[in-house]
Amino acid sequence: MSVVSSIVQLILALSALIILHEIGHFLAAKFFKVEVEEFGLGYPPRALTLFEKNGVKYTLNWLPLGGFVRLKGETEDQDAPGGLHTANPWARLMIYLSGPLMNLLVGVLIFAFMYTQTGAPDLTRVQVVGVSPGSPAEQAGLQDGDIITLAAGEQITSTDKLSQTIYSHLGEEIELGFMRGEQIYEVSLVPRENPPEGEGAIGIYMNYPLEAVGFFGALPYGAQATYYYSIFLLSIPGEVIRGAIDPGFARPVGYKGIYDAYQYVQQQEEPVPGSPISLNVLRFFASITISLGVINLLPIPALDGGRILFTLPEIVIRRRIPLAWQNVINMISITALMALFLYINLLDFTNPIQFP
Repeated sequence: MSVVSSIVQLILALSALIILHEIGHFLAAKFFKVEVEEFGLGYPPRALTLFEKNGVKYTLNWLPLGGFVRLKGETEDQDAPGGLHTANPWARLMIYLSGPLMNLLVGVLIFAFMYTQTGAPDLTRVQVVGVSPGSPAEQAGLQDGDIITLAAGEQITSTDKLSQTIYSHLGEEIELGFMRGEQIYEVSLVPRENPPEGEGAIGIYMNYPLEAVGFFGALPYGAQATYYYSIFLLSIPGEVIRGAIDPGFARPVGYKGIYDAYQYVQQQEEPVPGSPISLNVLRFFASITISLGVINLLPIPALDGGRILFTLPEIVIRRRIPLAWQNVINMISITALMALFLYINLLDFTNPIQFP
């Protein structure tokens, strides 16, 4: 794929994710009857007005990445009828939440589609996905693909259950039951008390077997994957502080860093060869949209999370933070965020992120 083609694809995809974020705000504003003055594709300055419907101007703007929604009374005229700040604070809270939640929903849908292509894990069964040479498992005849059903008389329904059972019988002979195809087998082995480094007590690598699943059946798995990725993002600062993650791999990236990562994932081996669409690319954009959702929920002024923070006092103690104060704080935050954004983009050139 040419550089120009990759850049165009990346711009279109990122713009789509940002526009979906804004559609979330737009739909929530409409639902709570807050007037929308403009829905813009791209960022100002305005190139042209595409059309106007129900009082909303739909515009095309010169800066091509993303879009925006401008609500009545958003930054001034706090008492404007039908404006954002005359709406119930719970309505404002939902309007602010709706953009990030739309990004997270898109992540769920992308992951769900991926599961329809790869299969979803059956979390009630444990499959052998590797056997170490010379290990008790190899000597007992276990092979890749075997489904372990019993260990020391215990029914095995999870990887944790299998590990706990094995490690509670170190140095003791135990019976292991497993399925290979439609056949059921039983073997004896002794879990090692001091296995070689990098190997477990019986010398297997295990995972959950994959089963074909339809799109609606895949939605809970998509939600679970989105949840775990969100938790991972929030845990990164703590993991860096305690040294579990190299700061060089954890730092934010700008446009060039995103492009470099996009190029990298395109070169990786696909989990399902012959899939009609690159699952690596889908996973990449799922991570981007979830990151947009999570970052926007952080309690930072000028982001949706900051606006939520400004709304909470009105809900909790019935006192509104003056709009003039909010605007000043938001402007300071925007300036700081822009400076950070420029610094991160500069780092992409002076200290490019390294990939494994």
